[in-house]
Amino acid sequence: MRHQVYHQCRRILVNDKLKTYATGSQYSKQNKTLLNSNVGHEINLVPRRLLTSQKESTCLISADNIIRSHLPDIVIPENVPFHEYMFGKCDIYKDLPAVTEFLTGRTYTYSQLKENSIRVASALHRLGYRKGDVLLSFSTNHMDISVLMLACASLGIVYSAANPTFTADELSRQLVDSGCLAVFTIPELSETVKEAMNSKSVQNKVKRAFVFGKSHGLQPFQSLLDDDGKGFPDVDIDPLKDVYVLPYSSGTTGLPKGVMLTHYNILANCLQMKASVNVHVGEPTLGLLPLYHIFGMVIVQYCALQNGGILVTLPKFDPEVFLKCIQDAKIELANLVPAVVNFMVKHPLVSKYDITSLRRVYSAAAPLGEGVTKEFLRRHTFGVTLAQGFGMTETSPATNVDTYGSACGSIGTMLVNTLGKIVDVENNKQLGPGEMGEYCVKGPQVMKGYFNNQKATDEIIKPDGWLHTGDIGYVTKDGFVYICDRMKELIKYKGSQVPPAELEALLLEHHDIADVAVIGIPDDRAGELPKAFVVKKNDAKVTEQDIVNFVKEKMAPSKRLHGGVQFVKDIPRNASGKIIRKTIKEKYVTVSRD
Repeated sequence: MRHQVYHQCRRILVNDKLKTYATGSQYSKQNKTLLNSNVGHEINLVPRRLLTSQKESTCLISADNIIRSHLPDIVIPENVPFHEYMFGKCDIYKDLPAVTEFLTGRTYTYSQLKENSIRVASALHRLGYRKGDVLLSFSTNHMDISVLMLACASLGIVYSAANPTFTADELSRQLVDSGCLAVFTIPELSETVKEAMNSKSVQNKVKRAFVFGKSHGLQPFQSLLDDDGKGFPDVDIDPLKDVYVLPYSSGTTGLPKGVMLTHYNILANCLQMKASVNVHVGEPTLGLLPLYHIFGMVIVQYCALQNGGILVTLPKFDPEVFLKCIQDAKIELANLVPAVVNFMVKHPLVSKYDITSLRRVYSAAAPLGEGVTKEFLRRHTFGVTLAQGFGMTETSPATNVDTYGSACGSIGTMLVNTLGKIVDVENNKQLGPGEMGEYCVKGPQVMKGYFNNQKATDEIIKPDGWLHTGDIGYVTKDGFVYICDRMKELIKYKGSQVPPAELEALLLEHHDIADVAVIGIPDDRAGELPKAFVVKKNDAKVTEQDIVNFVKEKMAPSKRLHGGVQFVKDIPRNASGKIIRKTIKEKYVTVSRD
């Protein structure tokens, strides 16, 4: 049951602590002065919507098997656009370093981050971009992405991002689907952008491309930074309704879909994470995970910046550069994916660097095995903790975190203001502790919906607001959730989501292929490897390597057939024509278990 409670109060950040002051006669002159000081940032509140009553929130699992956080609900303001929240943080932390590029040494302070965002917003407004327009970045991690994102937020512009390993065809599909009007990229990817923009097979709306640096035919991003900022407009933004970011996810099935996340969604998840995983002022935080991905975009980037941390970015994973960054930048907090954690467990190169500055490592984006977790802690005995979190692009992204790494193999407990439940996959009955079923979540971080795809939205979010994750798991009586398997057909390769339907659609374009199915083959290092089971046309001479090369030329590295190709006589399908992947796995895939 939803309970609505009205709080006549104000929440103020004082010396990095959120304090509550009553309004009216108790709202003293001293408190008003604090609002205007360097250490106070006001957030005006509107009605607080609680997911549970105060009494109910003391229990992790209720009588009706609803899972709750072990922490009390917090107040999440509904009338604060995200850029206002972050600009307030910039005013607090001012001359402290906010974002730094490890390889170049370039750094923005918090004041510079705000000032540059306003300059870029002013320049974009002068160029004619308005609220509701979509702009897209196609880049590896770059410090000006943080500037661009806040500039977009302040204008009510929707920010989207594409995987920088995309081919021109893949990028072109996202340009068209998102309806974006401009692209931001790096010099190394400028030719891919030009090819995608000029695609003759599909028509896009992109009229201008910007580059972080210099590239012939593209407008330098510096030209936006050179604006005087006087064209910065006052835009009316409704945080609950207006979309801030449009990342792309495959959801539970099918081709990639745009995920509409509002200003409120992103702010809510930042505050929820702050309650469980707080970053202290000046804490060096690793910015390795890609900022085009929701994990990097929100958890890595904003959860550091909202607390006055230092985001130290890397453009990609390079083993020696990664280790040198931890060593030289004295990284204390690192958000990683299982493949990188596995590297830190097994690779001898790790011993050549001093990584003892690390205090906390969090792993997400794919399951992290209990064995790997224990091996990590056995190798690194200097006090670092390793824990898991869980989320989806559709949940902004986080819903769970094991704050202290106290439950090996678990994704942790619910975040504040978030509900969870395990349901029977056949009848949707709510199950109790220890019973296996589909994991469902509900909270303020759940997306507005899929972009231009109400049917897909209705399939994942039910009328009562519960989002069905497509993951199979269970909860213990003390509220720790464990994910055991996936209902999804998505293949998780090194933290990336690879949709089989996209690969199958491509492979069926090959003139020698009659039918095909793609599944994930279990792999200790990568998680899963995409493998194609192919029915050749009669008398076709195509080889396995021919097919591997065909995909390699058209798909990003994460979507290639790392598991290889196997020729089969037929593809098992049900009456409606859907591939029965379980049968393929049982027939062709041998999984070794301890």
